[in-house]
Order: sequence, then structure tokens, then C-alpha cells
Amino acid sequence: MGTESCTCGCGGPSRDSLLQVGRPPAAPQSRSEPGGHTIEQARVPAGSFLMGDQSGDRNPGDGELPVHEVRLDAFSIDATTVTNDAFAAFVDATGYRTEAETFEFSAVFHLALTAPDEDVLGVPPQTPWWRGVRGADWRRPGGAGSSIDGLGDHPVVHVSWNDAVAYCEWAGRRLPTEAEWEYAARGGIAGAKYPWGDAEVDAGGWRANIFQGSFPRENTLEDGFLTTAPVRTFEPNGYGLWQPVGNVWEWCADWFDPRTYAASPAENPTGPERGGARILRGGSYLCHISYCNRYRNAARSQNTPDSSMGNAGFRTVAR
Repeated sequence: MGTESCTCGCGGPSRDSLLQVGRPPAAPQSRSEPGGHTIEQARVPAGSFLMGDQSGDRNPGDGELPVHEVRLDAFSIDATTVTNDAFAAFVDATGYRTEAETFEFSAVFHLALTAPDEDVLGVPPQTPWWRGVRGADWRRPGGAGSSIDGLGDHPVVHVSWNDAVAYCEWAGRRLPTEAEWEYAARGGIAGAKYPWGDAEVDAGGWRANIFQGSFPRENTLEDGFLTTAPVRTFEPNGYGLWQPVGNVWEWCADWFDPRTYAASPAENPTGPERGGARILRGGSYLCHISYCNRYRNAARSQNTPDSSMGNAGFRTVAR
């Protein structure tokens, strides 16, 4: 099944590409009864929409076509991505250890690195702005010299798809399907490129947290952020979602296949039955028009479910 469409590394490198090592066994994970999810909810009404790229800015190979009608039942979705504070509550309640902690390394953008040279374990040759960093995890997003002190309202990062699912199981929720994510991100504006419409991200002031400057060498910080922004930055869309594009990529439930849309059912689609990578949506603070325009409603990316990186998090849904 094709998983090579995103070659720019915008969705983060896979764990295998960072370091070719034998994988340690996963640590046993403790569980508690569902509860404790405190993220504000946005209610998305039942309805239909045209899923896929209608702007012409699609990326060949990502499978953003054909545009097709999808009908969805109503659901509630987190108004923001899951924050560091919310994820800490889950860890405190369960003793859960993320895969970045189990593997003892994760992917860090080179300008965000806060670690000694000896902690850099690998550099993917096709995406050399990434570093495989020993000790990087959700508590230490830049490596050993960093922390999340003062970042409780920022999105949790360095969480894999598997980690996000573990949180959902504890919270009694689930990850959104790709169709649910796109429907919610559009905020009720039919066919628009972005959650706010078709105006570009920097038109009349910044509308999303993406990379400014010359990628990947220099970020001019015009929007005020080198990496993550607080989850309630900029303006929410028509359904009340904050930053569905930019800031951090968001894991979705579906397996990735660029051929999905050609055979997708019209009602409540859940994606392919199997695959090698899971869907990521929304782009991140590393997206830049010169190499990655995936901060659009219809844009798709993917990574292996055990991979983690400093620019990916998640939000959850429930009926």
C-alpha cells in the first residue's frame, strides 16, 4: 500500500528513518477507568460536505482527489488539541509511558534542539532538518535541556498514534476519522482552502502558526512562535475549533492509502481496513509554502503509528 507520497518530511520522519536499531520491548502500560478528559467540546452537526481539494493546490500522490460527497452523523470534537496539562493528567492517573519514552528518543526540529551533541542519534538524509534525539519526549520536547514548564496550554507533542489511542481509551473517546476531521476543520464553509475561507494565512495578520522565513535555516518568527503556540491562539473556526491547521499535525484514526477517495463509502467513512501508516492532518509550525503547503483543510500526510515528533499531537471525538 503506497505510503511514500509525502517526501518533504512535513509530517515528521518515521521512527525507523531516525535510527536503524532494534526496538526495545514496549513497557507494560497501566490503565484506569475512563474519565478525566477536560478539553472543551465543539458540537459538529450531522450533514454532508465535499471532501478533497477544490483549491487546485493539492499535492500529487497524497490522494486528495477525487472530490467526493461525504455524509456524517453529528459528533463532538475537542475545541483544541490535547494540551500538555491534559496529557499530564492522563499520565498521572495511569502511569502511562509514551513510545518516545520507551524507545528513549524522538524527532526534534534542528532549530528547536536543546540537547548536547552526543544526544543526537541520527539525521534522516532526505529530511536533514530533523534530528533523532535521545531523551526527547513529551516532557522534554527539545531534548534533555528543555521542559514544558509554562507550556501547560500548549499542545502535547512527541506522542505517537499509539499513544493518542491510549489516551482515548482512558478518556472514553476516540480519534476522529479523517472525514470527521476535515468536516470539522472546514467549519461549515463549503469548498474553502482554509478553516477561515480562501484568504492566505498572512492576509491582514497571521491566521495560523506556520514557518516564516527561509525554511529550514531561519524562522523570522513573524507570527511570534518558533515551535508550538498556546492552543487558543488566533481565531476559532465556525464550529469553534481552534487551530485545526498549523501549530501541530493531528493524528486521525484512518490508515493511509492515496487511493482511498476513489472507493470511499459516502456515509461515515472510516478509511482502509489495513495499512502501514496512519493519517495526519492539518500541518504544523514547520509548514512553509516553499516546500509544504499541507496547512489546508484537504491536505493529507501520514506516518507510522509508532513514530513521534515535536510537531504532532491530536484531538479526540465522541458521538
